[in-house]
Amino acid sequence: MSDVTTPAEPITALRAEGEGGRGRIIGWAMWDWGAQPFNTVITTFVFAVYITSDSFGDTNTTSTALAISTAVSGLLVALLAPVLGQNSDRSGRGVRNLRLQTWLLAVLSASLFFVKPEPGFLVLGLVLLGVGSIVSEIASVNYNASIEQVASPSNVGRVSGFGWGMGYLGGILVLLLLFFLFIDPEVGLFGVTDTDAMDIRVSMLVCGLWILLFTLPTFAVLKDTPKERAPRIGVVASYKLVWASLRRLWSVSRHTVYFLGASALFRDGLAGVFAFGAVLAAGTFGMSAGEVIIFGAVANIVAGIATMLFGLLDDVLGPKRVILISLVALCVLGLAIFALHDGGPIIFWTLGLAMTAFVGPAQAASRSFLARVIPDGQSGEIFGLYATTGRVVSFLSPAAFGLFIWIGALVTGEKDTQYWGILGIALVLVAGLAVLVPVKTPQEQVGPQAG
Repeated sequence: MSDVTTPAEPITALRAEGEGGRGRIIGWAMWDWGAQPFNTVITTFVFAVYITSDSFGDTNTTSTALAISTAVSGLLVALLAPVLGQNSDRSGRGVRNLRLQTWLLAVLSASLFFVKPEPGFLVLGLVLLGVGSIVSEIASVNYNASIEQVASPSNVGRVSGFGWGMGYLGGILVLLLLFFLFIDPEVGLFGVTDTDAMDIRVSMLVCGLWILLFTLPTFAVLKDTPKERAPRIGVVASYKLVWASLRRLWSVSRHTVYFLGASALFRDGLAGVFAFGAVLAAGTFGMSAGEVIIFGAVANIVAGIATMLFGLLDDVLGPKRVILISLVALCVLGLAIFALHDGGPIIFWTLGLAMTAFVGPAQAASRSFLARVIPDGQSGEIFGLYATTGRVVSFLSPAAFGLFIWIGALVTGEKDTQYWGILGIALVLVAGLAVLVPVKTPQEQVGPQAG
């Protein structure tokens, strides 16, 4: 049986002549910009720090609860993505589904306003955060699949990197706006203060509005391709189709399956870096909520620029090399943060910013790697598998983070061992790196591969 299509037969879903155009590429990338508040503000630098603060309980309890919530959300994505991904692919309504999911994400983000700074609201906050994470991930399936409408084989690395970079830069702007208008001033815009955490809660309303407004350009340029309406199928039948897709992919594109497995591991590690980075900044390195937000803004500048630059390298060196460089750097920096955890904020500023320069490039290159090998007409299906395989193991980073906090407490006898969690994240990254190394790109394959 033959393996991935060789360069002599570049029959992929990407536009061969680069028909996207600069305006369409910018419009497409605005979804990354518009949806970014959920990732940057909510799950990383503001709400995650808020929900793990002492207003909701002690550090270990809230951090572990967040890890459990994140793990459960990941498992639910793994169960739902195949069904919803198949629906988008069969119906040809990926853009419509993306639009509805984006609106729902905006509503969920704004709903976090109702999470008051009391222990009794911890569960509500984690449930809303978890559901939002599920919606965000499934929406990303449809968004990633739509890259075929704007990219060609010659520029997919730059396009993917530009989209991720736009997301980081959008994150900068919304973080700065929230910090200077609501969180930092004693009396912010509209008379908002930190009484009853109103500054944080109003920020959630702004995030919802941001998502709703700034994703509109995306839906102006992306259109569903008319397709004959497919008959409805049940949940069991959907899973059977997913299994059939995997078997077909295994027979004709084996290294793509290997890549799905490798990326499932390292993408979960990358998600863990951002999901728990701000929590570590506050809980281990003693940074205030305001300092964490400033760090987040600077980190997004670094990440945005680095991702766009690495996108240029992607089209020259290839996405696999970009991913390998990024993962090695992240593992080394993660171990350095663990070793120097008692060095104070300056250590986190230095090493944390260095880490942000490699997370985005790995994510963007992973998307471009897969986009290069997807057969024509199967973008939704393959990116659905991309999300599914990723979420099958998405419990690993949060579980490893929580497990190593517990191990740290046993080993050291200390009460606050949050910094041990970074070892769990590094372990997942190392596992992904190990599985990725033997994966062959289409260019590295000179003919049919056995097994």
